[in-house]
Amino acid sequence: MNDIFAMNRADLQAFLVERGIKKFRADQILHYIYKQNVFSWHEMTLLPQGDRETLAGELPICFPVLADIQKAPDDNTVKLLLEFYDGQTVETVLMKHAYGNSVCLSSQVGCAVNCAFCASAKNGFIRNLTVGEMVLQLLAFRKYVTAGLHSVVLMGTGEPLLNYDNVLSFLRLIHEKDTFYLGYRNMTLSTSGIVPAMERLATEGLPLNLAVSLHAPNDNLRRSIMPVADTYTLKNILTACDRYFDRTGRKVTFEYILIKDLNCTLACADELRHLLGGRNILVNAIPVNDNYDVGLCRPSQKEIRRFTGYLKEHGINITLRREMGGNIQAACGQLRIKRMQKQ
Repeated sequence: MNDIFAMNRADLQAFLVERGIKKFRADQILHYIYKQNVFSWHEMTLLPQGDRETLAGELPICFPVLADIQKAPDDNTVKLLLEFYDGQTVETVLMKHAYGNSVCLSSQVGCAVNCAFCASAKNGFIRNLTVGEMVLQLLAFRKYVTAGLHSVVLMGTGEPLLNYDNVLSFLRLIHEKDTFYLGYRNMTLSTSGIVPAMERLATEGLPLNLAVSLHAPNDNLRRSIMPVADTYTLKNILTACDRYFDRTGRKVTFEYILIKDLNCTLACADELRHLLGGRNILVNAIPVNDNYDVGLCRPSQKEIRRFTGYLKEHGINITLRREMGGNIQAACGQLRIKRMQKQ
C-alpha cells in the first residue's frame, strides 16, 4: 500500500504524474503536511477538488489514533501511545531540554531482543514499523504537543537494526529539506549490538550518533540479562564500534543500566574500565527503572556515586543520564502493557 508519510519529494512527484496530477502539487502537499499539520486531503484547499478526490481514493491518509497521552508534572516529558490502522500500539516520548526538544521513537511493535531490564518485549515481538509509522510518531507530537524538534533518538520499543532498511529510509527521509530537515548529527540510533548491521551502518556514509546497550563488563554477566549476548560477544561488538568510529569519526556511546546487586559493583567498574580504556567513547549510566514489569531494583545513590566515581577516577568518560518521565511510565513498553492489561 502506498503511504504518503513514507514519500519524499521525488517519490510523491512520480506518484502524482502517474495519475495525471501536476508535479508542482507535491510541494504544496508536503508543505501542508510538514509545515501546517494538515492531515486530510479535503483540507488541502490549494489542490483542485478533482485532485483531492483522486488522492483520497488512491493515497489515503491514515493518521494514528491518540490512545493515551501522559505529561509529567514539570511538563518536561510527554508520552504518547499511538494506535495504528491494524490496532497495534507504540509509545513515543518527547523530552524537553535546554537545547531543545528530543523525541524518543519506537522502531518495532514489541521486541524480540528481550532484555531483562526492559518491558518492551514482555508481550513478544509483533512486527516492524514502516517508514511512515516512524514519521507519524514525530508528526503526532507536532499535532498534539509542539512543533519544536531538535533531535531524534531511536531508543524506544524495538531493536532498530533488526528493522534496518525501514529505519535507514526513515532517517534519510526526515533529513530532507521538504520534511523535517533534521541533521544526521541530531539523530541517535541505539542498538543492543547486532554486529553485522553495525558493520553495514558504518558503510552508509551517515554521521549518525551510535549508542550501544552494553550493560555488563563481561560476556557471562551480559548473557544473564541480554539474550542477544549469546550471539554477539563483547569483543565482536567493540570491534564493530571501533570500525564505526574509524569510518564516521563519530564517538560511540555505551548505555549502561545500573542494576542493584548485579552490574554496578566496584569489581564490575574495574572490569569495565579495562574493557573500554583507551577508546574515545562515552558511557551513559542509567539507573534501572523501578517498576514491577521488569522486577529489578535500582541501586542506592551511594552505590551509583561509587560506581561512576571509580570510572571517572580511572579516565573513563561517564555521565549519569538525567532522569525524566519516571512518574508517567516513560520507560519503554510500560504504557502499552498497562493498556493491554486493562483491555
